[in-house]
Amino acid sequence: MNTTDNQTTAAPDDVLVSLFSDPAVRADPYPAYRQLRETAPVHHSAVLPLWVATRYDDCGTVLRDPRFGKSEEVQRIFGSSAQSADREVPIISRYSMLRMNPPDHTRMRGLVAREFTPRRVDELRPAVAAMVDEILDQFADAGGGDIMDLLAFPLPVRVIGELLGVPVEDREQFRWIVRDAAGALEPMASAETIAAAEAASNTMNGYFRSLIAERRNRPSDDLIGGLIGVRDGGDRLSEDELVATIVLLFAAGFETTTNLIGNGMISLLRNPDQMRLLRNDPTLGHGAVEEMLRYEGSVQLDARTALEDADIAGHHIDAGQVVLTLLGAANRDPDRYQDPDRFDITRTGTQHLSFAAGIHYCLGAPLARLEGEVVFDRLLARFPDLAGDTTPVWRPSLTLRGLETLQVSVR
Repeated sequence: MNTTDNQTTAAPDDVLVSLFSDPAVRADPYPAYRQLRETAPVHHSAVLPLWVATRYDDCGTVLRDPRFGKSEEVQRIFGSSAQSADREVPIISRYSMLRMNPPDHTRMRGLVAREFTPRRVDELRPAVAAMVDEILDQFADAGGGDIMDLLAFPLPVRVIGELLGVPVEDREQFRWIVRDAAGALEPMASAETIAAAEAASNTMNGYFRSLIAERRNRPSDDLIGGLIGVRDGGDRLSEDELVATIVLLFAAGFETTTNLIGNGMISLLRNPDQMRLLRNDPTLGHGAVEEMLRYEGSVQLDARTALEDADIAGHHIDAGQVVLTLLGAANRDPDRYQDPDRFDITRTGTQHLSFAAGIHYCLGAPLARLEGEVVFDRLLARFPDLAGDTTPVWRPSLTLRGLETLQVSVR
């Protein structure tokens, strides 16, 4: 322990381990983030081992600088064995864009990016609004309930399911399959977590390989059909890359948006003045979603590997070393945001790192923003007496931050 100004402060690695292993700290990680920012904003951990960055500017540099990229070293560190980098965990499959560097990443991203342009996504607004209204009808009939079960999961999985062409009757099962798969994204993942992720991977890969085979026999005009055309037409996409891309788009397309809705809802419930403000002025909707993403981001950390020697804030990073960027800490950096621990939907010029940055900036960000804006616009307009539990249980994870349940009542 280090003692400064008569206050006892935990060593940086002790704080880091508590973030990854203590459920109470994961439920409210922001004091730990603050301590790391103030005492060791960039430091090399002997526990994982890797470098840890916590400030907005340092994290942004790592995410944008071409000297940093993707490597198998991240998964090897996060997993429970040296062989974990070779395992087919779906969201971080070796054939996924998430583990690629240019030129392969450039080729892969270019093939699907046109489906997620802001203009094309905004064309979905009426359809998404209709889906939300249909779900809220059921919500009203029940007088409320668990918003995670009744809205936060069903809406995003329906939106991305319709875009990709995943049959309605097959979607529900993936809520738990994707959650198991996402466990492999956690630092210091246990052997049991990795095993569950492997099982989930086998299920997802098998399902989508079968669906692709079916669509080859019965062509469709959905996104899966389009990607099959890219694969079979120009051979610019291997079969493994096709499967990994579809798995990534589907899993990431609802998992993080589910958490955005839940995290945004609890932020409003805990700050009723901001809820009233948003209800009275729906034009604040876009800014409100940005503040939700900053204040309680669905993705709390990311990682890059130094592809060559580099310096971050005066610290020398050797080629091959991993830098963990704590996005949740960066998004509350007081050097970047005034009063960062205050939830304020009127913030202007807010730029956050919840969708990462650089060439790996989240492809589905426009779609997630759209769904968030529509949900809170319709929800607050329809239910003026909305109330809920302000002390819910958080999921036992840090990389992907979200609620287990959130009970809400409406009239």
